[in-house]
Amino acid sequence: MGLIGLLLPPGDGEGPRRRIAAILGVAGAAGALLLAIRLAFDPHVPPEESFWVPDDFGILTVTFGTMVDAGAAYLAIAVCLVALLVQIYSVGYLHDDARYAPYAAQISVFTAAMLVVVATDDLIWMLIGWEVMGACSYLLIGHDRRLPEAPAAAVKAFLVTRVGDVGFLLGIAILIAGAGTSWLPGVLTTDYSPGTLTAALLLILAGVAGKSAQFPLHTWLPDAMAGPTPISALIHAATMVAAGVWAVFRLYPLFEQSPVALAVLAVSAAVTILLGALAATAQDDLKRVLAWSTVSQIGYMTGALAVGSPAAALFHLLTHAAFKALLFLAAGAVIHAVGTNLLSRMGGLREHMPVTFTAFVIGLGALAGLPPLSGFWSKENVLTAAAHATEGGGPAPVWAGWLVWVAALLAVGITAWYATRLLLRAFLGTNRGHGTEWAVGFGDAHYAGADVPHDPPATMRWPLIVLSVPAALLGLAAFAPGFRTALELEDPHLGVAVALPMLLLVTGAGTAWWLWWAAPGVDPARALGRFRPLFAAGFRLDDVQHRLVVVPVRALARLVTAGDIRVVDAAVHGTGTLTSRLGGLLALAHRVGLPAAVLAVCAGALVLGLVAWWGALI
Repeated sequence: MGLIGLLLPPGDGEGPRRRIAAILGVAGAAGALLLAIRLAFDPHVPPEESFWVPDDFGILTVTFGTMVDAGAAYLAIAVCLVALLVQIYSVGYLHDDARYAPYAAQISVFTAAMLVVVATDDLIWMLIGWEVMGACSYLLIGHDRRLPEAPAAAVKAFLVTRVGDVGFLLGIAILIAGAGTSWLPGVLTTDYSPGTLTAALLLILAGVAGKSAQFPLHTWLPDAMAGPTPISALIHAATMVAAGVWAVFRLYPLFEQSPVALAVLAVSAAVTILLGALAATAQDDLKRVLAWSTVSQIGYMTGALAVGSPAAALFHLLTHAAFKALLFLAAGAVIHAVGTNLLSRMGGLREHMPVTFTAFVIGLGALAGLPPLSGFWSKENVLTAAAHATEGGGPAPVWAGWLVWVAALLAVGITAWYATRLLLRAFLGTNRGHGTEWAVGFGDAHYAGADVPHDPPATMRWPLIVLSVPAALLGLAAFAPGFRTALELEDPHLGVAVALPMLLLVTGAGTAWWLWWAAPGVDPARALGRFRPLFAAGFRLDDVQHRLVVVPVRALARLVTAGDIRVVDAAVHGTGTLTSRLGGLLALAHRVGLPAAVLAVCAGALVLGLVAWWGALI
């Protein structure tokens, strides 16, 4: 469907072309969702019996086949559901966008690439889907060319993820070379030497850090908020950032054999969890709060993988897909109702946007881990897995378990704090926008003069209602024996194990509420004091990368350019100039008088004769 949509002739965004693009986008996502649901109810098919077609490329055989187990089927459902709702939401969100048709088609290609990564049984095809997602993210983040920050954000996302993808490519090449095949079951059963395996997995983790926005390659994700809000929902909830977690999940039998790789993953996860959470506390841009929260929540998933619980990581990936897609689509409704992304210019929206407010309450509650919402159950699994890792006996070092557990616990309180702050700043209090009137509109059509904002139209409202259900209830799947067995989840723990996280959650939310109540209308983030600018800037890691990477690369580029101009080009131009001047001298020689020419020839012959005579004597 995506490829067909890309072939649609140019138009102005209205009329049959737009309708065809919308039908292709929605129908393609709906068809994929139905197929994913069908696969989820099929009995497990062993990889060696799954559909596959081999293609020979010299000494390497690439299999075009699938390996759809329970985890792949559940993730495929999440991907397709979010993609379908994003397509429906975008019909209203971009109702007057002249470039809607390629936008809808690119979403379809983006979704298809993610499904290839999820369902393939071959590393080469996984790499193809991985790279196609990178290209689509570049196009979609930079979709709105009228925003000056959008092209820069798209380029930054592309370049930063490319850095990690170089490592991902090399890591996969090492695995394939060692196994002699790119077929995933064959790779997973190959007996690699410890050094080779560790090197390959560390390189793969570089790609994971880039795609999943993990420290130190996370800096592209907050800037990617320049893209349309539905694209933010798609990238943060079901594609792109989820791909890195899934890649580690799929290759986890190899990671279990490398404590070094798991230790590196644990350090990156712990730093990412706290980095993202602290940065979210100081943001004034609504979408950037949610973006930094994604960085932190993906850290929970990689932390679960690091401590030996891929099931907990996948469970949190599924619940996160529901509540983060809900939050971003609800954020789109808010932004296009008040005409700004800034929390400092919002307020008082609860009464005027009840559906959106309810969606935010459910989404932020799940994000914070409020029981009985979905995020509570999946976070409980991650924290339990980390606590068990501190006892030893797992694939990761004990200290890695402690590191992830402490970071995840602290982030529970911090997440509750910034989630409460966001809810208070956006929906309670009074309107802090300029003037007495709201700027109301949807898509790119903002108009001033309306008395109050309101909930979005049906095409944008119903996706919020649908996503509210899994965001609230998906965590209860942990009690379903079939789901728990399929993912190999541990039984839910409702005793003392959840007491400390709940205490931290109440403390974080209560502190934000108290700061708001003590000083009505004042941003609770003022309590951060001198740390606020540091947190707001993401600990200035962008500046660090600029000085350590961008500045040296630009200096090297200038040096190479100067060498090319002053040495290479100068040599070429100098050779041409010298040849032209010698030709001019010879032309003058041909124009001299006959007596002078005869004298020159005789002199030349005499010189040559003397040289020959001298050579004969020697």
